[in-house]
Amino acid sequence: MATQSSPDQLVGILRDTVVALVRRDGPDLSARQLGVFLTVYLTDGPHTVRGLAAELNVSKPAITRALDRLGELDLARRKVDPMDRRSVLVQRTLKGASFLRDMRSIMAQAEQTARESAPAGEAAATEARRAG
Repeated sequence: MATQSSPDQLVGILRDTVVALVRRDGPDLSARQLGVFLTVYLTDGPHTVRGLAAELNVSKPAITRALDRLGELDLARRKVDPMDRRSVLVQRTLKGASFLRDMRSIMAQAEQTARESAPAGEAAATEARRAG
């Protein structure tokens, strides 16, 4: 049976994942860029600038700036919607799919590290409560 991670473990996994992403030779995304990227890759589309702005509760110019950077890195691309030429669709790329695979692997490693260190940390916390 899987055990549920504590908030501290989840924050540790997030930290370890972000640090690994920053250290590796690859794109270094801001929180907003990462939020846009993950929304495009982990939720069903089609995705538009307007729709992403609404879903993430940020302005359309903020989404446009994030997409500019994702486009420079070839992690996502924009295409005019052939059905409504006023709308811009956001598309996934092969490089973006590869980046997501790498991120999943890094996060799985961070989770494994957290699980391996959790029993010792939990035992120490229990001992501290008993002593106090």
